[in-house]
Amino acid sequence: MDTVKNIIRFFLEIRSKWIRIVLPVLALALYFFVLMINNVYTETYDIEPLTNARQTIRSPITIENEQETVRKTREAVQAVEDRFDISTDVADEQIDYVEEIFTAIDKLESEIASEGAQGASDAPLQLTNVEKVQRFKQLLSNTITENVEDSIFLRLMDVPKEDRDEGKEIFTAYLEEEYQIGVRTENINSAVENVREKIKYSTLNQNLIEALTELSEFAIVENSFYDSEKTAEARKQAASNVEPVMISAGEVIIREGETITNEVYEKLELVGLLNEDRNVFPVIGLGILVMLIGAVIAYEMNQIDNQKRLDKRKIVSIIAISFFVISLMKVISLFTTQANQLFFIVPVATGVLLVKQLIDERLAIVLAFLYAILGGIIFNGQIPGSLSIETVIYFLFSQFAAIVFLMNVKDRLAIVRSGIGMSVVNMLTILLFVFLSFEKYSLGDVVILAGFGIASALLSAVLTIGLLPFFETGLGILSDIKLLQLSSPNQPLLKKILTEAPGTYHHSIMVANLSETACDAIGANGLLARVAAYYHDIGKTVRPHYFIENQLSIKNPHDVMSPAQSADIIIRHPYDGAELLKKHRMPKEIIDVAMQHHGTTLLQYFYVKEKETNNAAREEDYRYPGPKPQTKEAAVISICDSVEAAVRSLHEPTEEKIEEIVSNIVNSRLMDGQLDECPLTIKEVKIVHQTICEALKGIFHSRIQYPNKEVK
Repeated sequence: MDTVKNIIRFFLEIRSKWIRIVLPVLALALYFFVLMINNVYTETYDIEPLTNARQTIRSPITIENEQETVRKTREAVQAVEDRFDISTDVADEQIDYVEEIFTAIDKLESEIASEGAQGASDAPLQLTNVEKVQRFKQLLSNTITENVEDSIFLRLMDVPKEDRDEGKEIFTAYLEEEYQIGVRTENINSAVENVREKIKYSTLNQNLIEALTELSEFAIVENSFYDSEKTAEARKQAASNVEPVMISAGEVIIREGETITNEVYEKLELVGLLNEDRNVFPVIGLGILVMLIGAVIAYEMNQIDNQKRLDKRKIVSIIAISFFVISLMKVISLFTTQANQLFFIVPVATGVLLVKQLIDERLAIVLAFLYAILGGIIFNGQIPGSLSIETVIYFLFSQFAAIVFLMNVKDRLAIVRSGIGMSVVNMLTILLFVFLSFEKYSLGDVVILAGFGIASALLSAVLTIGLLPFFETGLGILSDIKLLQLSSPNQPLLKKILTEAPGTYHHSIMVANLSETACDAIGANGLLARVAAYYHDIGKTVRPHYFIENQLSIKNPHDVMSPAQSADIIIRHPYDGAELLKKHRMPKEIIDVAMQHHGTTLLQYFYVKEKETNNAAREEDYRYPGPKPQTKEAAVISICDSVEAAVRSLHEPTEEKIEEIVSNIVNSRLMDGQLDECPLTIKEVKIVHQTICEALKGIFHSRIQYPNKEVK
């Protein structure tokens, strides 16, 4: 009967792993296959020109259409307008003429006023319009007198000086605007009209508006002249700015139902879609490759599962990260050519940085190899049967640098420091390719490629920092960075323990030190144990004075309570703590430790006390409801919690007493079945025992009493 049960259990475990591991990995492998099939296999078509396309056809590769590039260059050159040289001297000369007119009017008025003042009469000197014009022309340049009508002069003279000065400022400003744009022979009339329109809608004196409107025809002349050298340079620049006309991978060449013109037919021929040879072997090879890659990923996930460290959240993370990295490669590959080599800018290290933070370093190393291989296919230029060795090498070095440099994680800046290290490795790898290449690279090309490497590293760091909170919060995965944030004394819950239950706070610090040391010794997560230990007794803050470590100079309330009441209060604290942690949205791992650290242990003191007066007392009423510790970290904390409290109660903690207390507690946990549901082995329990004893001896070393020796 037991054999049948074991067989059933075995098949149930296989079924569970099939659903949890194999199916997601198969889906991921299928996605890889679909994403890369056009990198290894090109479908061809048997079609003729001037027929209708029976389906939409896309380009399988990225290639330059040289004929179209030549045509586009020719059109760009023809589209260049003639270049003109704007003469500021001509503009200044014409504006000076205008200012000369207004200055001469002021001077004439001054002379007339002066002559009137020198006469016998106080009346101003009276001159006819003809006399005024004659005297006025004597003050002007010949160019002005020959080209400006006398009526314009008379109208300007009739305008008061203040209005005239205002008109001069406005008029010269309008002229400067037109001359800055440039006045060519063919647009003189439009320039004149522009100035006239502006004057017409100004707030100037009406006579002044009319005079300036007529004067504008004289003031506006050609100041922009054809420049053959600049025109030739502009055409040359336009030709050099023409980007090569590329037929991109995935670009639609012809849509279903459209006529296949000669131009379209040439494109189909250019990208190799008219070849009648068909080969399915690359597709088979790709299928084998993705199956092998999927098998490796499944194997690594199974290894983590055997260590009881794999759950649905981590499975989703592995699949999502792989999906993201490979999709990112594919998108960038669509814009990559032999000329731009954009694979250098792919932030491929994002995946391994996230995996190392969230799951496991070994898995990150394995995925680094797999991502590099997939990248070599994705960036093969969609040439069936080829593999981009440069891409494989570059991706490998970049990802290994990320894994190596991401150490001593104390905050998110550790990822930035890793990015700086990646930048150096990326640049060295790129220089390796440059020096080994037969192609000649200019200094500018080398700088651009090095910039790609730096951008790849920094983008990897930025994306990791940006995506990490989504996995930490959205999936509830606990990373080292998150743990370090939770270990800060500034955390509200830790402040709550310190202020409301200072004895419990000190106890938690001691338990954290012991737990971290013990977990590190057995290969468990020491940082998780430390942080979880900080919070494991948070439930005591609900009723802090009912716990002896917080009873400073006060009477023990349990002295006046029944054992049942006291037990009920004590037993509640793990679950009060779990509720408080849930309320503050703490990670599940820490909540589990708070709930499990007492397991189903017996409150022996209160049970024995009740038994003294009540023989009907039931042991189960004085046991914690559980659950028992489910992880190595929870089990170690449960042992350290009891050990620390017991050792602290000793008046003279000698080495022998410490050894005895630790042995008793560990043995009682084993005999009571409290460690049955956690993955701790007997060997690891012994290591935990030894490590705790050594740590406690170090802590209480100064208090150990040594026998006196007689002085001889």
